[in-house]
Amino acid sequence: MDTVKAMILAAGYATRLYPLTRNKPKPLLTLGGKPIINYLVEGLEKVPEINEIYVVTNQKFYEYFHEWARDYSCAKSLKVLNDGTSSNDDRLGAIGDMKYVIDTEGVEEDLVVIGGDNYFDFGAGEFLEWAMARPEGAGTIAVHDIGDLSMASQYGIVAVDENSKVLELLEKPEDPPSTLVAMALYYFTKEMVGLVNTYLEAGNVPDAPGYFISWLVHERPVYAYRSGGRWFDIGDLKSYEKADKELGGSGGEHIAGAS
Repeated sequence: MDTVKAMILAAGYATRLYPLTRNKPKPLLTLGGKPIINYLVEGLEKVPEINEIYVVTNQKFYEYFHEWARDYSCAKSLKVLNDGTSSNDDRLGAIGDMKYVIDTEGVEEDLVVIGGDNYFDFGAGEFLEWAMARPEGAGTIAVHDIGDLSMASQYGIVAVDENSKVLELLEKPEDPPSTLVAMALYYFTKEMVGLVNTYLEAGNVPDAPGYFISWLVHERPVYAYRSGGRWFDIGDLKSYEKADKELGGSGGEHIAGAS
């Protein structure tokens, strides 16, 4: 069985959730009484192919994640990495952080990448099984159908052909080609892992992974996995409160307690 590495992106500063995240990283906020990142790691732990999980964060929040990992009893190898940045001004960006982990850890295997502020109901194993059944050399992005074109312009939107092959990914398009929202969940083959450097060396945007996907679909085939169940993108206080309440938390209590 080929092994797969997993990476959780957790180096953002989450300024849109201030004051809640001024002194606490967003992935460690609780949903239904449990840190967001726990849901992600628990899903990855169940996937036999995955043998190592990286959490990449920054200097500001490294100790928070280090302490969390120390107390988390993980069934896989779990490693927290510090990208050395301390503010939005010197951040590497999500793709820059992918490169940092790939270079630092010498990643040469297939790679699953997840945004640390994601919550989804379906299993990571289900996603990976679907992704690995695509044609050889193809990558996969998870998408969620919001079913409403009027809302689609607020997200990264994916256009696909009849075989679910991604044609393009557009960030917050004025005229959305579909209602398929790009989730921050990706499967990259080892060949694609090697292309992260090529993408960045060409001077492309180092921020959201969606920009890498937009470039990648012209280099290699990428398919869209349509997720079922619930999905929450914790982008601001309102979305955080909603997600927490739907998962049994009190929502407002967390926000009221922020200082």
